[in-house]
Amino acid sequence: MNGPPKLNWDDRYGEYGYAYGTAPNDFLVEMAARMPKGRVLCLGEGEGRNAVYLAQQGFAVTALDASAVGLAKATSLAAERGVTIETMHADLAGYTFESDAWDGIVSIFCHLPPEVRAHVHRGVVVGLRPGGVLILEAYTPQQLAFGTGGPPVAEMTMTLAALEA
Repeated sequence: MNGPPKLNWDDRYGEYGYAYGTAPNDFLVEMAARMPKGRVLCLGEGEGRNAVYLAQQGFAVTALDASAVGLAKATSLAAERGVTIETMHADLAGYTFESDAWDGIVSIFCHLPPEVRAHVHRGVVVGLRPGGVLILEAYTPQQLAFGTGGPPVAEMTMTLAALEA
């Protein structure tokens, strides 16, 4: 077997409650005002906590995830909060980014194998409109020493040099 073990996200999100809670990511809250109002794509959005928050701020949000179970919970959370989000069930490995389609793209702890990550980051460049903003938060390889969460192997983490490349 090559690479890290695959987590079954439908199983993870099928558990009672919300795996990562319903409050938005703190970094996203801090950075959201830097995105121009308009269309936002949330990558690996899971159960929707960040997408719902952005919809509450007036963005037109699409939550993309490989887990249909997570996206169903995202839709429910949006309804509970009185907002609407679009959901897209897709695997990022094969996802094609529409050109100049997004005012913002959000990637919060969406850890991917290096080849998929390179594909996605090229797609982000294609998909952002002029003046569009990418908000990204990810673990670096140093996280592995802490043993407090994040991907289990260094190849799934991110470095500034890799992101710049």
